[in-house]
Amino acid sequence: MAKTDNKKRSWRDKYRFAIYNDKTFEEVWRIRMTRYNGFLLLVFMILFIVGVTTLLISFTNLREFIPGYPDGNTRRNIIMNALRLDSLERELELRDQYFMNLNAIISGREPVDRVAGQDTMASYNDIEFSESEEDSLLRAQVEQEERYNLSFMAGNEDQNFNLSNIHFFPPVKGIVSGHFNPRTKHYGTDIVTSPKAVVSATLDGTVMFTGWTMETGWVIQIQHSNNLISVYKHNATLLKEPGDNIVAGEGIAVVGDSGELYTSGPHLHFEIWYKGEAVNPEDYLLF
Repeated sequence: MAKTDNKKRSWRDKYRFAIYNDKTFEEVWRIRMTRYNGFLLLVFMILFIVGVTTLLISFTNLREFIPGYPDGNTRRNIIMNALRLDSLERELELRDQYFMNLNAIISGREPVDRVAGQDTMASYNDIEFSESEEDSLLRAQVEQEERYNLSFMAGNEDQNFNLSNIHFFPPVKGIVSGHFNPRTKHYGTDIVTSPKAVVSATLDGTVMFTGWTMETGWVIQIQHSNNLISVYKHNATLLKEPGDNIVAGEGIAVVGDSGELYTSGPHLHFEIWYKGEAVNPEDYLLF
């Protein structure tokens, strides 16, 4: 029975741990504890070490040293790939819409996004169209005079007009990545600028065309006086519609990377046409 009692009391027995100076036998440090207290201290130390390690891994860069954990460059690439995937899905939707509208036009139907309601109160069967010789001659004359001028400003043309005397407002500020080269059918200048930058009109005028093409994405064209036309391609968003009057420096679009061809990143393709011929924008603007 005595042995059994000693075993039961062994967890309560106190032990002393001391450190002595080997030369003087002076007691330097000591601690008294039971086996139970020692077990609790060991558990606390283990939990403390685990907690500190978890915090270091969670809130510091030490987690990058764990095998299989992605580093900063890998995480940035993952985010960029996710953004590019979203852009690709948007481009696929636009392409599918383009093909649907093209198929509808070929089939003799109206495009899905441009269906206009027909006036049911009017009778279109009784309308007769007739052309006279004088009407045909007048139409030919007007079409020839207005061939390059779609803003109804032909009467205000300056007979002494010179492109060198015109102050063109730069559509964007950036770095020229592609120069004007008619031999390769590159009739404009490519300007790389910050993504989502606002594209400004280079001169006063009237929007003559807005739309999306498979090669150049979102495009906007502006008719100016003196038979001048400016073209802005590869936009992310268009801010104006055909017929809107534009003032030089007014925002008309947002820089993007739309289109499946002739683009490798966010930039603006800018063209200037004078009397039906493309001119080099770099001769008249500083980007």
